[in-house]
Formats: sequence, C-alpha cells, structure tokens
Amino acid sequence: MSEDSFLLQVMDVSKEFRGHKGGQFVAVKNASLQIQQGQTFGLVGQSGGGKTTLGLMIMGLVRPTSGEIRYRGQSITGVSEKALRPLRREIQMVSQNPLEALNPVKTVGQSIALPLINFGFSRLHRRSRVAEVLDLVGLKSADADRYPHEFSGGQAQRICIARALAIEPRFVFLDEPVSSLDVSIQAQVLNLLMDLQEEFGLTYLFVAHDISVVSFISDRMAVMQRGTILESGATRDVISNPQSDYTKDLLASVVNVPRKTSARESG
Repeated sequence: MSEDSFLLQVMDVSKEFRGHKGGQFVAVKNASLQIQQGQTFGLVGQSGGGKTTLGLMIMGLVRPTSGEIRYRGQSITGVSEKALRPLRREIQMVSQNPLEALNPVKTVGQSIALPLINFGFSRLHRRSRVAEVLDLVGLKSADADRYPHEFSGGQAQRICIARALAIEPRFVFLDEPVSSLDVSIQAQVLNLLMDLQEEFGLTYLFVAHDISVVSFISDRMAVMQRGTILESGATRDVISNPQSDYTKDLLASVVNVPRKTSARESG
C-alpha cells in the first residue's frame, strides 16, 4: 500500500514534558500509525497511557519532541499556527465530557456557530448550517435556542458532534467520546458516529480505555501502554489473537459490549 493512500501518518513520534524541578516525563514514545481516508482507527489503553497526548499532537495543539506527523502527505510537525489554519477546517475534535466542552452561558446554536464564525461564514449561512447539523445528530432546530444544562449527557455529546461537523471536516479526533455516558446511550452515539462516517466519508481517530467500545467501531486499532504502542493491526486480528499480556488483560476486563441501536434516537 503506497503512502499516498493514507490521510494521516504518525511516524516515530515522541513527546516529553519537563517538570517544575527539571525532571522529564515521557508521555508518548516512538509512536507510529497510519490511517486511511474513511477509516476508524481505534487507540485503546488505560488512562494516562498517552492516547490523548498523541491525539493533541495530531491536532497541532501539542508539539512533538521528535518524529513527524503528515496529513494528506504534508508534514504538519512544528509548523506555525498560520500554516495550520487552512487545515483547521479539515481536522476537528470531540472531547470526553460534553457538558464541560460547551460554554454554559451560550446557547447551543451559539456554540455550534463559533467555528463557522471563525472561518467567515455569513450570518444566514450560519443559521441554516446550525439547523442542518442539529438534524444530522438527531436533535431539533429549535434546540439551538436552549442552553447546555437543559440536555442530557447523550444529547450534549450529540451537540458537540454537531459542532465538530459544522465546518465539514475530513478527520475527527474522538477523545473518549462515550466514556461518560450510560451503556445504552453509548450504543446510540457510536451508531450515530458510524452513520455519519458512512454518509460523509469521515475519518476517525477513536480513543478509549474500553477495548469493547474500540472493537465495536474501529477498522484498525492499536493498544497503548505508558506512552508506547504495544501492538496494532486490523481490529479483528488484534481482538482474536492478542500478542501482548496487556491486551489480553484489557480483553479479560470486558463487561459490556455495545449493541446496535437506532442512531437517530436522542438519548
């Protein structure tokens, strides 16, 4: 498979943080992965393993200590914010806690419209686009006038997904997007994400600590522990034939596996 077939390439990337007293903490060590357009790549491991740090480096929000990240064949490692700006429309993020990610004093419509404002969309276009993406995630256009505290956790995460989709990205970093939700609601949100991916050709990096969730949604996956990727491959191969003891332990801890539900239900 040629390098041109990958939307995203992470090549031997490391990140070290310096402590206040001069010590160093290695958050990510020599991580490599490749993601094809339209694919979901799952990254699984326990909290503190470096998954989110790796995602933030891909987003350009944290700079790698070493290594290279390429998006559509172009190196985005260490480039200026000005150089990254054209890519901001293509690369978006959905975080773990939706109610913390939404400004409590802004209406849902105002929050969703913010990236549209940043990229110069007209007021009329913003209004119609907000209504459109709310419908895409199973909410009503009238919900634009409500505030985050008026919604359940599952509905709030749908709003965050709508905001991420507002400027029509190609790549979405999903950082533990269902970990704070009830199991039944998790399934609805996961199915919604898969439906949206199919409809718009989206590419996902899906981070989670629950290997059953990752196996449910991912085409390919990697297992990460203490900043190091232990193994990676097609999801079915990693799940059916785990190579590391850590992966085996993650599989042994599985309690609930999400079930397919109606993606448009608003939980």
